[in-house]
Amino acid sequence: MAKAYRKEDFDKLMAKVVKVDHRVKDYLEDAGYEKWIRVHSIVNRGRMMTSNIAECINGCLVDACRLSIIDFLEEARLLFGSWNYKKRETASYTKDTLGQRFEEILIVNASKSSKMKVVPSSEYIFSVHEAGRRYIICLERKTCTCGRFQHDEIPCGHTIAVLKQKNVINLHSYCSNYYKPDAFEKTYEVAMVPMPDKEDWTVSDYVLDEIVRPPRYRRLAGRPRKRRKKNADEKITVNNNS
Repeated sequence: MAKAYRKEDFDKLMAKVVKVDHRVKDYLEDAGYEKWIRVHSIVNRGRMMTSNIAECINGCLVDACRLSIIDFLEEARLLFGSWNYKKRETASYTKDTLGQRFEEILIVNASKSSKMKVVPSSEYIFSVHEAGRRYIICLERKTCTCGRFQHDEIPCGHTIAVLKQKNVINLHSYCSNYYKPDAFEKTYEVAMVPMPDKEDWTVSDYVLDEIVRPPRYRRLAGRPRKRRKKNADEKITVNNNS
């Protein structure tokens, strides 16, 4: 349901959930559809649907969690600074019009477009037939009734079929600027400045006099999980830069 591109598809899936237990639907409604469903989101998520980055950070700081708060924060700063430097270095010599991940999406979508039939209605509006279904594409508004073009902001297979018929070679102009190297470089343009040594810190007296107690915490039964539980649809990859 979270990944549905059309409200009609979401409603069909939710109807199946209701048949199992209507309380699930009530719970999800109270949580707020706009917080976790692509088609109900008040902003375009640009294919970003999860909080895996936070879980990845937690996984990298497992050992640091045993340190004092100041040492923990220093470990976190070193981690973020290292990541930021590597990403900024990568961005500086990236010459592709799109990032590799999004180029691969275009290739996959282009392969799907080869068996589609395109019927023009106007200069900008086309209907595309695929497996007995009809989809309407508007190049001017960058929309397709499948929902992928406007939500992903990358031409879907139906849109690419239309662009091929119009002999459009450069598909990148129909992609979001967020997927291009300039945006990637700006993401990491701010450097993380190192902290001075502890001996050089100037700490106010009222801070030194403050007594900070640990929060109340009730430990759950069993051994704490150190690694996050991956979703079934996640690819198992080895990424040394993460």
